[in-house]
Amino acid sequence: MTSTSLPAAFPVFVQGLALGLGLIVAIGAQNAFVLRQGLRREHVGSVVLFCAVADAALIAAGVLGMAQALGQSPALARGLALAGAVFLALYGWRALRRARQVHRLQASAGGAGLRRGAVLAQAAAFTLLNPHVYLDTVLLVGSIGAQQAAPVQGWFIAGASVASLSWFTLLGFGARWLAPWFARPRAWQVLDGLIALTMFVLAALLVRHAFSGA
Repeated sequence: MTSTSLPAAFPVFVQGLALGLGLIVAIGAQNAFVLRQGLRREHVGSVVLFCAVADAALIAAGVLGMAQALGQSPALARGLALAGAVFLALYGWRALRRARQVHRLQASAGGAGLRRGAVLAQAAAFTLLNPHVYLDTVLLVGSIGAQQAAPVQGWFIAGASVASLSWFTLLGFGARWLAPWFARPRAWQVLDGLIALTMFVLAALLVRHAFSGA
């Protein structure tokens, strides 16, 4: 983190936070696994910490690596910004379509207890063997974070990482309270609507960034 003033860094932090939440808050195997561990109250802290740290490491690697590559080619940076805007707009459109459908997130709390090592191995598989994780964290978040000025890239990484930590903490430690809510199709429809709005706003910001540097 640099000495950049908070007023200048805060919008970048919020952008990273919003993007992180928009990408991670979706029905998927990893979220169902964290919710299940929360319902079972089995190694919840370890699972939450592993998933959050893994996301933060991938996000940082993506942003810093992409920043180095894009710094050598402004045209590539502009092209990736526009490509990212298109991807976010499509993601937002998909979220709108999901908002019109009935679906729910369910996780069984049954089954025999597992050792911490076995549980973390499952968490690693759900996190690191999913190609969408790399598409989201390294490529998409990385390319968008790399568009930020170097002094505030750390704030973008922090925002996206806080999004992951907050979501996994909510899923794991609030599982017993959240499970009935997540089982309601209407709740996911509202959530998908908010995700769509967030993605459209971020796409517009990327387009403005791409052409402001032209």
